Amino acid sequence: MKDHLFEPVTINQLTLDNRICLPAMHLGMGEAYEVTDPIIDFYAVRAKGGAGLICVGFATVDELSGNSQNIGAHDDRFIPGLTRLASAIRDNGSKGAVQLNHAGRYNFSFFLEGRQPVAPSAVASRLTKEVPREMTADEIHQTIERFARAALRVKTAGFDAVEILSGTGYLISEFLSPLTNHRTDEYGGSLENRMRFGCEVMDAVRGAVGEDFPLIVRMNGNDFMPGGNTRKELKIYARTLARGPVDALCINVGWHEARVPQIVSQVPRGAFSYLAAGIKEQVDIPVIASHRINDPATAREVLAKGHCDMVAMGRSLIADPLLPRKAQQGREHEIVHCIACAQGCFDNLFKLKPVECLCNPLAGHETDRAVEPALSPKKILVAGAGPGGMMAALTARQRGHQVVMYEKTGRLGGQLHLAAAPPGRQEFAGLARDLKAQLAKEKIPVVLNTGVDQEIIQKENPDVVILATGARPVKPSIPGIDLPHVVQAWDVLENKVITGRQVAVVGGNAVGVETALFLAEQGSMPADVLKFLLVNQAEDSDTLFKMAAAGNTKITLMEMMDHIGKDIGKSTRWGMMQDLGRAGIDMLASAKVIRITPAGLVFEKEGTARELAVDTVVVAAGSVSHNLLESVVRQMGIACEVVGDAARVGTAFDAVHQGFAAGSRV
Repeated sequence: MKDHLFEPVTINQLTLDNRICLPAMHLGMGEAYEVTDPIIDFYAVRAKGGAGLICVGFATVDELSGNSQNIGAHDDRFIPGLTRLASAIRDNGSKGAVQLNHAGRYNFSFFLEGRQPVAPSAVASRLTKEVPREMTADEIHQTIERFARAALRVKTAGFDAVEILSGTGYLISEFLSPLTNHRTDEYGGSLENRMRFGCEVMDAVRGAVGEDFPLIVRMNGNDFMPGGNTRKELKIYARTLARGPVDALCINVGWHEARVPQIVSQVPRGAFSYLAAGIKEQVDIPVIASHRINDPATAREVLAKGHCDMVAMGRSLIADPLLPRKAQQGREHEIVHCIACAQGCFDNLFKLKPVECLCNPLAGHETDRAVEPALSPKKILVAGAGPGGMMAALTARQRGHQVVMYEKTGRLGGQLHLAAAPPGRQEFAGLARDLKAQLAKEKIPVVLNTGVDQEIIQKENPDVVILATGARPVKPSIPGIDLPHVVQAWDVLENKVITGRQVAVVGGNAVGVETALFLAEQGSMPADVLKFLLVNQAEDSDTLFKMAAAGNTKITLMEMMDHIGKDIGKSTRWGMMQDLGRAGIDMLASAKVIRITPAGLVFEKEGTARELAVDTVVVAAGSVSHNLLESVVRQMGIACEVVGDAARVGTAFDAVHQGFAAGSRV
């Protein structure tokens, strides 16, 4: 039976081998707008992996459109670098495109040497907290021409297609939206006028590159901005583009300011393909669906439903560049899936760091990291099968070492299973499964339900021991901490304890926030029941919303510092805070618990002691390294590496990357 995912598809006169597209993503790897070796190597690896189309970028059209970490397309001096990049993609088996974009009011004056960003109107950006300068008519016409010249440079460099970004809250979508376009000239007011800038950009690009060169537009199916473009307006815009110069539409969702999660793990796989389907009904050119399509099964499903003609798999191919090849060769069980944590991709960009990946330590390090064969193979014992230990074992094995792993519990994955317990975080357990599959593929023996001690080390007689024994929850010195209604957050997340109807979670770190959300989900209405009530109009929408948002547990989340969730990545934190509010969870920052009583607890806030009556106190006071073996191993004269929480309490990202580094060193 044919696999629709690997059937060819044609855009204009360009035929692609399969229906997987790597969409343009911010990599943060450019230097002074130049294509760098890390950019070349990043895309070359993914071209080898078998994606049908690779779109790089975004690339700038002038010096106000982006920043120096972007790929430059606004001057002829960038053509040699673009040519190298086009060749790297083509020579490794894929077709290449460049996405052109102008950030508009989403640019920062910081990146523009103090110059003011430009936009259709002087409407402040919630993203940058800056007010842009309204573009003059002459500047509008100049910008249109700059898009066209940049597109011609893309073609001259040898790329197979060009894409224009017309969504996400950047300049073209700013013209399209009544929220950000308050103009009274021919570029503002009616939908026809607000579409004018985007349509003129596409016409100018078509005039520059010729009729036969594929022109793709990436646009919103829904901007998720109250008072912004309606889905009806976006469908009209799509029809207008499709009747004109555009050869394909790639449908994304939301603006960066939107309060609907778009990329994180709480978004169900393929959730937004319905927007691509809505556009596909309106046009007769290929439509590409995107967002949270992280596995071949989901990709095939949205294709089979007729929602789209291609699928954009961006961070999926950061996590596993070989995903297309593995799927085509029947090796899907070997795929390492993106878990939508955003820790290495989006969160890094906020820190002005290049893209990395929790699941793939080589992502963003294709140039400076490699798994080199060991000069002299050794025997390696890995103690602990959390993410750090598993990655260390895999890396050491790939170098040619003999590896054996011990895990004191009955399953692999460690704290990944805790991270997966709260609602919308189930993908973290998927990484545990994927790493387990990799261990099986590498034939690494794993001994479960057995902790490592001196006797086992003597029996195994390893050359090197890698300690990945993790952490243990902190038990703070609070009077009453040993009362029977006090439990640990880890035990709650593992369903080892039963909590009451009124709960205080002490500790507003990531684990505390996750535990509060986990408890709020208990007793909420199951999805199938909600659907039944909805389609039968048994309850009004407000009632259904309340049933979906939370159960019947009264939860108070307490943090002694001044902010809750300080250790949660920026991409994820705002959504989790939004969920805490929707669930009706009381959040008390700057609240220090001074004692726990049989009736609840006493805390101090603003210098005043207050009582809180609860049935259960859940302690989420952080964790501490659990490393009892290092001194033993060193006394035995055996080389030793310590990774993850056993070395220093951190994140799963830290553990995986430290495990890779340790496996590379031994």
